[in-house]
Amino acid sequence: MNYVIVGNGVSAIGAIEGIRQHDSAGSITVISDEAVLTYGRPLISYYLSDKIKFETLPFRPETFYEKNGVEMRLDSRVLSLDPYEKKLTLDTGDTVSYDKLLLATGGTPVTPDLPGITGSGVHNFTTVAHAETLKELVDTVRKVVVIGAGLIALKAAEGFAEKGVDVTIVVRSRIMRTYFDETAGELIVDHLEKNGIRFMQGTGTKEIVRNADGAITGVETDSGFVEADVVIVAAGVRPNMGLASQAGLTTQQGIRVNDFLTTSDADVFAAGDVAEAKDLLTGEYTVRPIWPNAYTQGRYAGMNMAGADTPYTGGMSMNSITYYGLPTISVGETNHADDTEYETTVHLDREKSIYRKLIFRENVLVGCILIGDIDAAGFYTSFIKNGFVLDAAGKERLMDGDPSPALWPDSFIEAMMNNP
Repeated sequence: MNYVIVGNGVSAIGAIEGIRQHDSAGSITVISDEAVLTYGRPLISYYLSDKIKFETLPFRPETFYEKNGVEMRLDSRVLSLDPYEKKLTLDTGDTVSYDKLLLATGGTPVTPDLPGITGSGVHNFTTVAHAETLKELVDTVRKVVVIGAGLIALKAAEGFAEKGVDVTIVVRSRIMRTYFDETAGELIVDHLEKNGIRFMQGTGTKEIVRNADGAITGVETDSGFVEADVVIVAAGVRPNMGLASQAGLTTQQGIRVNDFLTTSDADVFAAGDVAEAKDLLTGEYTVRPIWPNAYTQGRYAGMNMAGADTPYTGGMSMNSITYYGLPTISVGETNHADDTEYETTVHLDREKSIYRKLIFRENVLVGCILIGDIDAAGFYTSFIKNGFVLDAAGKERLMDGDPSPALWPDSFIEAMMNNP
């Protein structure tokens, strides 16, 4: 069997490992337009600020690819996919044939339609190549404006601020809306402001202003002009569905897949930030662009490419990151708390930057937000992921910050003991 994977993110690693669980002999080729092996994308802000070295970035050692018999074709772009001939055409002019294909093409940064956005001084921050470019600038830059409200925006800002650069984040609404409510967002902003990052929330960007020579002088916003030498655009990422669309595969929010991660073509699979896959809690099909989902989808796709016929149980909305020593985590359904179908409990200690919000539906924990104190995050996640039904006493213990495994059903504990 000839397996080909397009993309070199964590989904590709999952797919390699999934394939090798069921097929030790088939050939595996990974094609990536990046020039480096798979690395930890969340680490690039630490690389930018010199907290870690480049050698720390790889997600697997080089021997991993050798051990698994993987041919890596790096710095190679796939121009087209022919699902009828089952071949890919590369920018080198080469063609690559496949029996089973995985599209793990990730996402592409969104570029807002703003005057002045085209030209030098405007950068994205999603790859190690972006980080390399910014590392060359960071010691000469005085002021940076980051446009965006998500994780990429915050980590880009942190990377520059750690190097002593004056950083302003311009946010059209508020930060991290997908994962955190207003209170959690306030705690994070307060913490980051104490560490020197300036926020302009509820502020729209009008124009990136340049002088007569084309150099950036700043950003014009709804709230006035902000000086800047460099602008980081972190206004979101959209699934990179170009190949799938060109090949006639079914696409909606992302490349639509079934419970086996198969696309509308039985020999083509999709996983990671590009895949519109099943959500564990809601049963809906949606794009969940986070690392744990990407790896798991890749692994299931790999297993099924190798004939395992094992259904993917579904991903889950989750975000876990630390900002200047402040740990945060969001799991499950966190944006429906005002609905009468949901019951919410909150514990807040602003002085210590501690916040715990639990969201229940029909005596089942379906979401949580934890700021500051996240020691019990794994236990809360187990209740959410497994949908354990709680009695009044059990709910009370969770609300009090005690998601004890003693509350797990006996049948679940027995199953764990029998399948270590």
